[in-house]
Amino acid sequence: MKEGDISAKANLQDVKYIDHLYALGALEDLQGEIQIWDGVPTNTSVNNNQLIISDSFNAKASLLVYASVEKWKEIKIPDEVNTYKELENFIELSATRNQIDIEEPFPFLLEGFLDSLDWHVIKWDIEDTNHTHERHRTSGLYGTLKNKNLEMLGFYSNKHHAIYTHHTTNMHLHFKTVGNDIAGHVDGLTLGGNMILKLPEK
Repeated sequence: MKEGDISAKANLQDVKYIDHLYALGALEDLQGEIQIWDGVPTNTSVNNNQLIISDSFNAKASLLVYASVEKWKEIKIPDEVNTYKELENFIELSATRNQIDIEEPFPFLLEGFLDSLDWHVIKWDIEDTNHTHERHRTSGLYGTLKNKNLEMLGFYSNKHHAIYTHHTTNMHLHFKTVGNDIAGHVDGLTLGGNMILKLPEK
C-alpha cells in the first residue's frame, strides 16, 4: 500500500472451504470491506452512495487476515472498560489469563450494545496513491451509530502495525448490526454495559 499497490493479493475462493472461517480485510483495489463469520461473508461495498452487503465468496482481496476457530470462550467485559484503548488492554489481559500467546496474532469477537461506534466502508479512488487513515475513512460511506446492538470481529497483533492494524493500535476491528443492515470497519467506539468478549478456546 505504501507503494500504491492495492491490487488483489488473495482470492476468497481459496479460503471458502476452511472450517469455522473468520476473516477480515479489504476488497480488491480497496473497493469495500471483507468480513467472514463462521464461513458466512458479510462483505460491504459502496455503489451510488448506497451500502451494498454481499454473502458471496466471488471476490478478491487487497488485504486478508483469517483464522479457523471452532470454539469460543465467553468473558464478561467489566462496565468500567469503555474506550478503544481500554478494550485493547482488556483483550490483551484476558488473552494472557487464558493461555493465549499475545506475541502471536489471534482473532476475537465482541457482542452487545455499544454507546457509540464510528465506522466506514472504503471506496478508494484507484488513481490516488496518497494513503492515510483519514483519507481511507472518508473515501466511501462513513458515520456514527448510537446505542446499537452489534457484533464485532477483530484480530489482535502487536507485530503488524501498518500491515493489518493501524500504526497506533494492536487491533483491527470490523462490525455488523444484528440485523445485518450495516457492516464495515470500526474507527472508534464507546462500549456500553453487559458486553461479551469471545476468545478462541484452547
